[in-house]
Amino acid sequence: MKAAVLVAPNQPLEIEDLVISKPGPHEVLIRTAACGLCHSDLHFIEGAYPHPLPAVPGHEAAGIVEAVGSEVRTVKVGDAVVTCLSAFCGHCEFCVTGRMALCLGGDTRRAPGAESRLSRPDGSPVNQMLNLSAFAEMMLIHEHACTRIDPEMPLDRASVIGCAVTTGAGTIFNACKVTPGETVAVVGCGGVGLAAINAAKIAGAGKIIAADPMPEKRELAMKLGATHTVDAMAEDAAAQIVELTKGGVDHAVEAVGRPASGDLAVKSLRRGGTATILGMMPLNHSVGLSAMDLLSGKKLQGAIMGMNHFPVDMPRLVDFYMRGLLDLDSIIAERIPLSQINAGFDKMKQGHSARSVIVFDQ
Repeated sequence: MKAAVLVAPNQPLEIEDLVISKPGPHEVLIRTAACGLCHSDLHFIEGAYPHPLPAVPGHEAAGIVEAVGSEVRTVKVGDAVVTCLSAFCGHCEFCVTGRMALCLGGDTRRAPGAESRLSRPDGSPVNQMLNLSAFAEMMLIHEHACTRIDPEMPLDRASVIGCAVTTGAGTIFNACKVTPGETVAVVGCGGVGLAAINAAKIAGAGKIIAADPMPEKRELAMKLGATHTVDAMAEDAAAQIVELTKGGVDHAVEAVGRPASGDLAVKSLRRGGTATILGMMPLNHSVGLSAMDLLSGKKLQGAIMGMNHFPVDMPRLVDFYMRGLLDLDSIIAERIPLSQINAGFDKMKQGHSARSVIVFDQ
């Protein structure tokens, strides 16, 4: 199969022919239909976050099940599925207390010394990234890293549910538990931020304020449900949000991973408000609350992958799309072949558009 391989940081991905192993007892072989380009991939490609190399990135995907292991019970051959990087073991402390997104998932990977799921034709192993490695024509994953969806769902749109929408919408529904009438600010209007805005509209939020430096992204945010927009780079951006809401927002969601964006989220809060950080900040950066923020009852939290319960959440998000509530069509800016993946990441760095999605020939 063809796959995009990260050989060294800050180098273009290389399209290689790789060998994929056969499914183990709890593994699923999936023919990839589509995979979104996520900014999280770029962090690994640029070396900001370390990972053993060579590796195949990609973690926002949908496809069709080709084969299953002997113990797989959750999906069958021919099923349409969405994958999720937050594979869960099902029996650790986090899983049994309903915090599946925090599972470290050791049992969902092959044991040390076992045959690699991915390898080069010479037999040398290629590392799987984030339990998936979806920039490839096939994926071999644990059954707890995918979930079956409505077969009528278009798979290019389903792919973005795998990370951007699960993270953005999941944060609104699961981590923030936004209730009708509450105010929400979203800082950063890429795929994750746009999904959060769309979900805030579905949740019945009152004012929904989108903050982004790019006018075209602010315009897109209005299409997906924002009631107001602010230039995130404006010196008075926080003051504008506070004025629009007469005191600040109940929930501020940081969805881009910039230190200044985290600061803007915190400064936008009203008394008792909560800032939720989704973006992958530089590893040495800290986001904090001042003593006065604490005295005002403000809260700061992380929400990895939207604190999802993805086997339940993803089919519901698919249903939202099928019913016309979730606008995935606007989130996808372009569809490209695997051969154009590096150009897709170059476009991402420019920051002008939303999601690029790789579509594989089926």
